[in-house]
Amino acid sequence: MKPVTASSCLPQDLGSALLVGRIWRGGDINGPCVVVVREGQIIDITARAPIMADLLDRSDVADFVRSVQGENLGSVEALIEASLSGEQNAPRLLAPCDVQAIKACGVTFAVSLLERVIEEQAGGDPARADALRAELLSTIGADLSSIKPGSEDAEKLKKEFQARGAWSQYMEVGIGPFAEVFSKSQPMSAVGFGADVGLHPASEWNNPEPEIVLAVNSRHETVGATLGNDVNLRDIEGRSALLLGKAKDNNASTSIGPFIRLFDGNFTIDSVRNAEVRMTIEGTNDGFELDGVSRMKEISRDPLDLVSQTAGAHHQYPDGFMLFLGTMFSPIKDRGAKGAGFTHHMGDRVTISSPSLGALINHVQRSDQITPWTFGVRALYSNLARRGIAAGE
Repeated sequence: MKPVTASSCLPQDLGSALLVGRIWRGGDINGPCVVVVREGQIIDITARAPIMADLLDRSDVADFVRSVQGENLGSVEALIEASLSGEQNAPRLLAPCDVQAIKACGVTFAVSLLERVIEEQAGGDPARADALRAELLSTIGADLSSIKPGSEDAEKLKKEFQARGAWSQYMEVGIGPFAEVFSKSQPMSAVGFGADVGLHPASEWNNPEPEIVLAVNSRHETVGATLGNDVNLRDIEGRSALLLGKAKDNNASTSIGPFIRLFDGNFTIDSVRNAEVRMTIEGTNDGFELDGVSRMKEISRDPLDLVSQTAGAHHQYPDGFMLFLGTMFSPIKDRGAKGAGFTHHMGDRVTISSPSLGALINHVQRSDQITPWTFGVRALYSNLARRGIAAGE
């Protein structure tokens, strides 16, 4: 595997980036802390902002982060290095969200739409994917990326597909009026930079999904963004869309980080709309490498439209939420036998990066063989209370 430097995991314009996150501190604290990055240093502000959801709810969050005082824990590069090394006695990065809901959007890119239809028609069998891909491209005969979801053109195309017997539930959410928005994971369950991500042991066809993740507060205001891996089990979901929960929500199947970058004059929602997200997969034992790029300009639904489809008068989120925006990256490069396609091997290193957000690095293991998830919302509030910190005030 290629060596990783701490600086490559941070935004290229680190000096002007408003970064907030969460870390685990051992010793007497032995719990999670909210931090900001200022002048290359990690500042623990838990005494002033005990949980991330409260911090993101502040109407003056950007100004607050620029000026709030706290304990200096050393350089952000040292924190990155400790998180990668797995050093137990040093502070390490956690997912930058805590009690927020974790939601995800699916089929928001034309390429991923095609791959979801392939999974469905293959019934979860990767050996059928190549033939189905060629058949579908011939049958569809349309550039789905040019179709605006919910438009008159989309409705006409739907009727044409139905007449051909080619319509799919994935096309419904891909070009229909309603986006696919599902509950990806539970509050406090996401893992962060440097941690293992988990695959359900029943899965034999799976892949990472590199995505931008929006941070949305309780007033449904989008206040920042980060990176995420929406770990995907293609065979499980391919058998039935009703197995989405089994395919998506498992121990360590959600990774977010390394930090949330808050919106300000240097980084806005337009930065998200124009972002490029790169993913690299490196095999531990077989020398496999795969590299690709998702361009947010190719998304079929605007990020803020996806936020409004998630929250509003129809559904409130009093603790805010994190929203995965979907991916165009469905790796199909053969790994091994010709036509076998891609699936993870244990130990794979997955790097998801974007110049303005840094890099999220995780290693792949089985969800039943990595550290169980035990620290939930009750544990968070109990830990803060033991430390004499009152959250939610």
